[in-house]
Parts: sequence; C-alpha cells; structure tokens
Amino acid sequence: MDRASKNRLTPYMLPHFPGDTLFDRIARAVCRAGCLPRKELYEAWEVARRVHRRFRGGRVVDLAAGHGLLAQVLLILDRGLREGVGVDLRIPQSAARLASEIGAEWPGAADRFTLLEQDLNLVELGPGDIVVSAHACGSLTDLVLEKATAARCRVAVLPCCHDLRSCDDGGLSGWLDGPLAVDATRAAWLRSCGYRVYTQTIPLDITPKNRLLMGEPL
Repeated sequence: MDRASKNRLTPYMLPHFPGDTLFDRIARAVCRAGCLPRKELYEAWEVARRVHRRFRGGRVVDLAAGHGLLAQVLLILDRGLREGVGVDLRIPQSAARLASEIGAEWPGAADRFTLLEQDLNLVELGPGDIVVSAHACGSLTDLVLEKATAARCRVAVLPCCHDLRSCDDGGLSGWLDGPLAVDATRAAWLRSCGYRVYTQTIPLDITPKNRLLMGEPL
C-alpha cells in the first residue's frame, strides 16, 4: 500500500486494516469517517508515537490541526493527558464525523477532546502543555515554535512547504539545501531559547517532509 497516497480512506479500505493492533483500529475509524487522505493517517500515527515516547501528561494542543487526528491519537496513546485541543482557522465540516468515529471506539479520548475554530495567535498556552503541529505550512511552523517557547511548553513540529523568502535559513544555504537549512536553524533557535532539542524523522515513504523537531524547556 502506498502510504504517501493523498486518496481518501473510505469504508472500501477497511479490509486493508484487519488486525487487532492499535494502529489498525485507528485506521478503521478513519476509514469509516471517509474524510482523510491515507498520508495524513500515517503521518499522525508516526508523529504521535514519537511524541508519546518523549512527552507525557498535561494538555496536548494541536495547532493548524485540520481534522485534529494527531491530538486524538495522542489522547488514545496517553491516558495521562487531561485534555486535547485541536485549533485551526478553518475546521473542516467532516472533522466532527472523524471525531465521532474515534469516540465510538475510545469514548474516554473523545470526552477530553475539543476542536476550536480560532486564529492561532489567540490561543492561550501554559507550561504544562504539549504543543504539536504536523505540516504547518511555511512560516506557520515558526509561529507554533514562537508561541510554545513563549509559554515554555513542550513542542513537536513536522515542518513543510518551506518558504525560503520568509523563513530564516541561518546563512546555511551555502552548505545545505534550503529546507534543511531552515529546519537546522529552527533547531538551533529552539536550543538558544533554553530548550533541550530532539531531532528525528518519520519514514520517508510517507512524506519527503519528514523531519520531526521536538523540544522541552531545560
């Protein structure tokens, strides 16, 4: 199966996820909702697993959340998360259908999850939060990092769509390709803010924009 496919997962894809694993159960809920590209399921799963290994408890805030799948997967993985919030300027109408399907399987996670249609600049964060964002385009990733560091939150971003006109490459583009220079500069900036930095990747066959940047205050 092409994990990078942008085709929507639908009930017709249910036979591809027959197992009793947690991933297959989540995949079946996404298939029943019929609103998410296959790629987004795998991205959310791979990011959530890596975030969960590093950060536990508190509140998870998914910025530029879209359907909010990343936050919901983290709520399923970590019962110690007291709340999950997905925030986006425009919440897709189908997000409620996805939340309903996940809630049918994991009502405890659904009870702790909220979607907010709101400007990201207006989101209030606290030091107990875990801020996550998967593929916030261009300088939106920098906004997520700035908000997280201002509140001294734990943070994890999977950047994409690097805008080389507006994103800081730290003067590294003579050695590194532009997007990598931007992400390396982000990691260095996060460290300069007094953060312990973790750099990982998710599988390349899901997305070429696969660099995961995580940090927590020292």
